[in-house]
Amino acid sequence: MNIRMTTLTLCAMVFALCLPAEAQQPKNIPRIGFLHPGGDYYSGRQLDAFRQGLRSLGYDEGKNIAVEYRYAEGHPDRQLKFVHELVQLKVDVLVLVSLQSIREAKQTTKTIPIVMMTTVDPVVAGLVDSLSHPGGNITGFTRLIRDLSGKRLELLKETVPGISRVGVIWDADNPGAGIGFKEYEAAARVLKIHLQSLEVRGPKPDLERAFQIAVKDRASALMTIVNAMLSRYRKQIADLAIKNRLPSMHEQVEYVEAGGTMSYSANDAEIYRRAATYVDKILKGAKPGDLPVEQPTKFELVINLNTAKQIGVTIPQSVLYRADRVIK
Repeated sequence: MNIRMTTLTLCAMVFALCLPAEAQQPKNIPRIGFLHPGGDYYSGRQLDAFRQGLRSLGYDEGKNIAVEYRYAEGHPDRQLKFVHELVQLKVDVLVLVSLQSIREAKQTTKTIPIVMMTTVDPVVAGLVDSLSHPGGNITGFTRLIRDLSGKRLELLKETVPGISRVGVIWDADNPGAGIGFKEYEAAARVLKIHLQSLEVRGPKPDLERAFQIAVKDRASALMTIVNAMLSRYRKQIADLAIKNRLPSMHEQVEYVEAGGTMSYSANDAEIYRRAATYVDKILKGAKPGDLPVEQPTKFELVINLNTAKQIGVTIPQSVLYRADRVIK
């Protein structure tokens, strides 16, 4: 019996030694919790950039890193649910996009590192102590969408001379959008432009009514404040703007690709790629509170010339010369 058991033991040892190295390695690989307020309709390009960033750093999903993806599909309540779900999973790093989810995570966990990509000033919003030394468990990137509010209005005024009234479509249930509208109000006062608040609410915003109000009150142009709920309706927004012959300015290039007139924004793909580098640093031992909150380095002016022609707007050469991309 002893001889038989010894033989079996030796066979097992030989079998184990013959196994590939990967099969003998522990399954304990780092897990990332990635929560986006939108869905595939909104985050495809951004998600691709994040994944490319991970791959460039040597990460292979399913082999040496795992990513738990959650999409709120434009529903605020789902964001809160998913934040708690990911925290309960005890992921190693949280990657968050919306102000609502970042605030909820900040209140929910003090230990899980958070890499954010926010549209607002994170210091003013109370997310971090400062950009250079954020402190706590949050760091990441500010996309400067709000800081570009004045520049967008300037470009719109240069494109449509004599503009005096601009309708702004925004999600009244979204705290980040509320901050955005106030930023536009401040910039509009300087430029002597009257802003018309066109508040809508999800999950099915009454966009046709918003446009009816804009036309009735003689708005000269339209702007949208980006958020996940409105982004799923960007084609409808573009179509209604064309139907009502309203030039439009947007905070994301996807709106222009859907038929909007123009956009001025940071390069989101660059920011999502850079977010992967912060995930890498944290997994290698860096403390999020010691990593400075970074700002975009690339900005893009995109113009849909085909849309401009449809609504009878001639884009000045001074604006066209500055465009990074022109859609014809």
